[in-house]
Amino acid sequence: MNESISSVIAMITPGILNLLIENRNINLEDASMLLYSSQLYKTLEDEKTKVWRLGYPLLYDLLEEELATGKITFPEEQI
Repeated sequence: MNESISSVIAMITPGILNLLIENRNINLEDASMLLYSSQLYKTLEDEKTKVWRLGYPLLYDLLEEELATGKITFPEEQI
């Protein structure tokens, strides 16, 4: 992963973590474990996917979908 995508991910992840903490009533450690072990995060780290363009509110929704169903339905223009 190159430095620019790392910077973008570093700006996006706090928003996703905050939504996890608020909506699931969990602590930062648990929220971090959910996010960083997810397929969504692996996809986010893959610069070719450009998933970071979706912004953290939609990425959070995709993470919740993954956690509930085990699948992620990306918008048509992604991936």
